[in-house]
Amino acid sequence: MTDTFEARVVAAYGRHLQVRDAAGLRHAARPFGRKLNLVCGDQVRCQHDARSGELHVVEVLPRRNALQRSNARGGAELVVANIDLLVIVLAARPEPDPFMTDRYLAAAASGGIAALLVLNKTDLPPSPELLAQLLVWQGLDYPVLRCAARAQLGIAELMVQLSNRTAVFVGQSGVGKSSLLTRLVPEAIVATGELVRDGEGRHTTTASQLYELPGGGQLIDSPGVRDFAPAISTLEPRSLGFVEVDRHGVGCRFQDCRHMHEPQCAVSAAVRSGAIDTRRYESYRRLRRLFTDLTRAQRPG
Repeated sequence: MTDTFEARVVAAYGRHLQVRDAAGLRHAARPFGRKLNLVCGDQVRCQHDARSGELHVVEVLPRRNALQRSNARGGAELVVANIDLLVIVLAARPEPDPFMTDRYLAAAASGGIAALLVLNKTDLPPSPELLAQLLVWQGLDYPVLRCAARAQLGIAELMVQLSNRTAVFVGQSGVGKSSLLTRLVPEAIVATGELVRDGEGRHTTTASQLYELPGGGQLIDSPGVRDFAPAISTLEPRSLGFVEVDRHGVGCRFQDCRHMHEPQCAVSAAVRSGAIDTRRYESYRRLRRLFTDLTRAQRPG
């Protein structure tokens, strides 16, 4: 090994990486050893291997935060690291899954990451149910921005939200994240690594990549998903990242109240009075049950 330098992971596809050094040059790299788990956004230390000619990432510098998801055994899997803003992209089609959106919001709230909801494809009429749900999220102080990538509507406003921040696009497959990306960064090559077809015949990107925004800041585009469960180890254990549960939960009789069936639960009372949206509360209950199941799955035996 020779001299080392610091860089940032700007593309990640399995153990194939691209890193950008302080001069802005990009290099192909691989993790050194099997123990390094690297994702887009990581700050790392790199070394050139004189024998193989490869560039190796030998150290991950401390992360200030990370978006993580749960696997089937309850373990945490990194998605991206060192971000300021989680941008959840929705559209009238495919039909949005509000429960998955809630889980992204819970992960952001638990991790101290700001969140922005973007309704893309506004040229398509959203359902009354989606419009009602957007009002609920807005009532919880989550900003909502309406865009249409093809018509270039809302793109300037979105750029303002992203300016001088590191943001990540997340959401279901087919909501138009890549179309928004190409409006924001026209020279972006969306097909990092390779393009594949999913089971429904749609093209999806298989890698996460970080792009420099023209007005300052960075944007990470992540592959579309069909489901998302935040890593249980990252969730705030009392409210699971549901801001309204956190607000009302201080009034519960018991400090360890799970807000499910406990007596004198202020959260349940808020649901009955209409202060907490019933669908959001059902979303909380589903995540609470998943939290319990995955916690049990982590126990030996």
